[in-house]
Amino acid sequence: MNHTVLDDALSRSDFKLADKSRATSKRSVLRLPLDRINWLTSSFLIGTLALTLTAVPLYLYHFGLDWFQVALFFAMFLACGFSISIGYHRLFSHITFKASWPIRLLTLLFGAAAFENSVLMWASEHRRHHKHVDHDDDPYNISKGFFYAHIGWLIFKLNPDQPYDNVDDLQKDKLVCWQDRHVHLIAVLVSFGPPSLLGFLWNGWQGALGAFLIAGVARIVVLQHCTFLINSACHAIGRQPYSTKCTARDSLFLALFTFGEGYHNYHHEFQHDYRNGVKPWQFDPTKWIIWTLSKLGLVGNLRRVPADKIESAQRQTRDVSC
Repeated sequence: MNHTVLDDALSRSDFKLADKSRATSKRSVLRLPLDRINWLTSSFLIGTLALTLTAVPLYLYHFGLDWFQVALFFAMFLACGFSISIGYHRLFSHITFKASWPIRLLTLLFGAAAFENSVLMWASEHRRHHKHVDHDDDPYNISKGFFYAHIGWLIFKLNPDQPYDNVDDLQKDKLVCWQDRHVHLIAVLVSFGPPSLLGFLWNGWQGALGAFLIAGVARIVVLQHCTFLINSACHAIGRQPYSTKCTARDSLFLALFTFGEGYHNYHHEFQHDYRNGVKPWQFDPTKWIIWTLSKLGLVGNLRRVPADKIESAQRQTRDVSC
């Protein structure tokens, strides 16, 4: 799952690479190909991490931590995280259900605040990942290593930018196109505006600064790496009960950090099911929220894979393993 939101600030032409036939980059320091580093995205990823590791501890040392700051952190973490899982992933990328405009708008607003770019870019890359999983055209190909699948594909521009030719359906959605045009502004305003304002109302400038650093900057770093785990760890850790055709794996442990997205083997085999943890007891809060919203009439047309088809996939996988 995907680009930081600032990545799209560069023009598409900036992503074009030099001739792929070159074995090494002409400009390098410590063997890093300087002309293939995505400087804007790298600066954002490294900058927010640096602030989290320096400014946040300094703030906590001088002012301490109260329950309000913790509550703000988790409120923003859950709002943005579920917007990625429910909206960016299962609604827009895979069309596993249909949603009313308030749900679509909320997931677009708080999804942007995760700083993982717009739905159009996110969905385009994710659909390409499913189509070419584990191969060269896979944007975050685990075959190139854990680091590359986790974050390296964002830092280094090894492949040219791809057109949005696989998201024609989303380009007909006015809300999606509006978010794509204004995603950077939305991200900044939603990510830092409400937490800082609430922090100020709670404890003046000191509360505003704490909210900016904890519910803003630190939350972005933690949430992004939880998302990145789906691209890396979910292709390296766990079982393969439904298919061995690709590296995707099921893991309860990873589901705990990814809003239920850890059942990745099932997802790659049945990507159009609104559930990832298909068993009733599997930890998949995203599917529970979608199901609840359907009972409230806010979403509908939930897509499910028939039970006999799921059982057949499990039997075939067991036979292959044996």
